[in-house]
Amino acid sequence: MNSHQNTITAFTALGQLFRDYSTGNNNSNEWIEKLDNAIVSASNRNKWFTKENLNYCIQAWGDTLTESKISAWLNAYPTQQTSQRLGLVLAGNIPLVGLHDVLSGLACGYSIEIKSSSNDSILLPFVLGFLTNAQPEWRNKIHFTDGKLEKFDRVIATGSTNTARYFEYYFKNVPHIVRKTRNGVAVLDGTETQEELAALCIDIMQYFGLGCRSVSHLMVPEGYDFNDLFLALYEYKELIHHNAYANNYDYNKAVYLMQEIDLLENGFVMLKKDLGLNSPIACIHYSTYKNVEAVEKSIELQQEQIQCVVSKCLKNSLAFGQTQRPKLSDYADHVDTMAFLLKK
Repeated sequence: MNSHQNTITAFTALGQLFRDYSTGNNNSNEWIEKLDNAIVSASNRNKWFTKENLNYCIQAWGDTLTESKISAWLNAYPTQQTSQRLGLVLAGNIPLVGLHDVLSGLACGYSIEIKSSSNDSILLPFVLGFLTNAQPEWRNKIHFTDGKLEKFDRVIATGSTNTARYFEYYFKNVPHIVRKTRNGVAVLDGTETQEELAALCIDIMQYFGLGCRSVSHLMVPEGYDFNDLFLALYEYKELIHHNAYANNYDYNKAVYLMQEIDLLENGFVMLKKDLGLNSPIACIHYSTYKNVEAVEKSIELQQEQIQCVVSKCLKNSLAFGQTQRPKLSDYADHVDTMAFLLKK
């Protein structure tokens, strides 16, 4: 039996629960009902956590947490027993955004103290309740705190570029990973099919574009025709009926119009020519290029601000529609979390 087997078994059970929920299979009995209640509560608590986004999150994690994928991920690393304590400061921009860090900490044998975001305070405790039921030895290893982290030997803290300065100072005396604001970038060459553009729209619009892997900037060739992209975006026209999204759209559009900024827009999303990678809600920034070499250089210069690149014309980029479905080995900010936790 593999030394990771207990962990693999517990994580696989979680994936099965998520798959059962997504497919309407009730094999997981009372946990299905508990998950459904948690999703309803999370949606009521956070206006950005719509049931559609929560269901997408559960389905994506269910597809990821299969026995074969978990085994391939964990078996690339040695096992360890440690008395060390891991502190986690988690973001709450999208549902279960901190789950990967929690799974990594458990897999590496840490006791974990978690400061979760108030924006995502329901689903993660539910998930950990399920995991500790599947693996009772973890029950005394997981603690949530509402205040500052107090007891830790290592820390992973996720926040904005502004909060990162505070994290770097506060955790300066212990090994740490501090994550800053990053965004997804798409590079188009004009030959994309309608199916590929539809998949790109998932990368852009899923979770209202709030994820660090959400595509917020498009690099397009000079003279690019946006008509086909707008046609693909039409799938998301109902977002304008989401009150918070609509308020952001109206506000940002008003600001741009007062500044006499040229926009391309369709009544629910705006395209603004802007070199910035981080765009506001309901707005997508774009820039133009003359050749692919210039694009590659631009991406290299901005790699500290880029979480992922989606394209069909660049090497080592993701396929359209995959930014919100990272593999277990696709580490945030390109820092191997497991290697960090296992380092002596």
